Amino acid sequence: MNKVKIVNGKLITPYRIIDDAVIVFENGKITYTGKDVNTEENCEIIDAKGFYVSPGFIDIHTHGGGGHDFMDGTIEAYIGAATKHAEHGTTALVATTLTSTLDELKNSLEIFKKAKNSEYDGAILLGMHLEGPYFSMAQKGAQDPRYIKNPDPEEYLKILSWSDDILRWSAAPELDGAMEFGRQLKSRGILVSIAHSDAISSQVDEAFENGYTHATHLYSAMSGVRRINAFRYGGIIESAYLIDEMTVEIIADGVHLPAELLKLIYKIKGPSRTALVTDSMRAAGMPDGESILGSLKDGQKVIVEDNVAKLPDRSAFAGSTATTDRLVRNMIYLADVPVTDAVRMMTTTPASILGIDDRKGSLIPGKDADIVIFDENVNIKRTIVEGRTVFVNE
Repeated sequence: MNKVKIVNGKLITPYRIIDDAVIVFENGKITYTGKDVNTEENCEIIDAKGFYVSPGFIDIHTHGGGGHDFMDGTIEAYIGAATKHAEHGTTALVATTLTSTLDELKNSLEIFKKAKNSEYDGAILLGMHLEGPYFSMAQKGAQDPRYIKNPDPEEYLKILSWSDDILRWSAAPELDGAMEFGRQLKSRGILVSIAHSDAISSQVDEAFENGYTHATHLYSAMSGVRRINAFRYGGIIESAYLIDEMTVEIIADGVHLPAELLKLIYKIKGPSRTALVTDSMRAAGMPDGESILGSLKDGQKVIVEDNVAKLPDRSAFAGSTATTDRLVRNMIYLADVPVTDAVRMMTTTPASILGIDDRKGSLIPGKDADIVIFDENVNIKRTIVEGRTVFVNE
């Protein structure tokens, strides 16, 4: 692969913006970032035209996009979604499942392995996020209640034996057997997340000590303050704020969380503990109209309008249609967050949460050349994945 130099860009680091910066990469790795001192190098030149040059966006929770869902069970679905999300600045993603039959889950894991080793122009498929089936029925959200259950060692050890691509697993820690489950996952280096849970604060404290260090889609399908026998108890939301070391993710699509909550989360947790996620379904990057939540075979019909999917009777949301560029844009213009922090929550922080910040998440020599160029309105101009341009809009 030829040496490539990006010039005339506003380079975004986690802490500052470097004007008129240069970034050089070769063989998929960054070799230099900073001010240009030699413009005569024999290399391909990409003119950033004064736009922002950012680390590639990392989405650690997405169910699909571009008309595809990862539960469709086809290589085309994985590649199609990864390609569509790359058009919006995503250079790496974690493919997420829904609560399903074991056969469907096993198939998804097998298809993922084939898809990640295919050649395509899209975001890197980092691994899998299993969302369920160990959830609270009281906080099931859009998860299929037919398959919700308590953690069973015989079952989850079998699932873990099927694949080494599982990066994270979301569960409700108040369920019988959930602490042992958390310890098992943590021992294998898998991120354990609290999700679709009705736990009270004391249960969250215990869960954190047993490996549950992350909160999936904060505020969505989780407990807050409530009364039990007349006494008030804090829930997951309060615990996520109180436990400084707990990381959180938020669906900053401008619909699931209003501006005031985006500002509150940013103020309390800060950019180093908050990751932006799309939690997108197949309609991400697609026009309004009818769509399907979940697999084509066994999914639910929904209506897409107002930048979100809704149940056909419009009584509730039925999934996010966000792309990562919209998340960053909303944090800047809706939540009044500095560009550096908005980008950090979409790059450095998710990389750190996943434990891949040694190779992704910032534009530092030696790391993967995952790069996005965008304008002041976060319109994507170019997406580069491991040194290869996969999308251009000039």
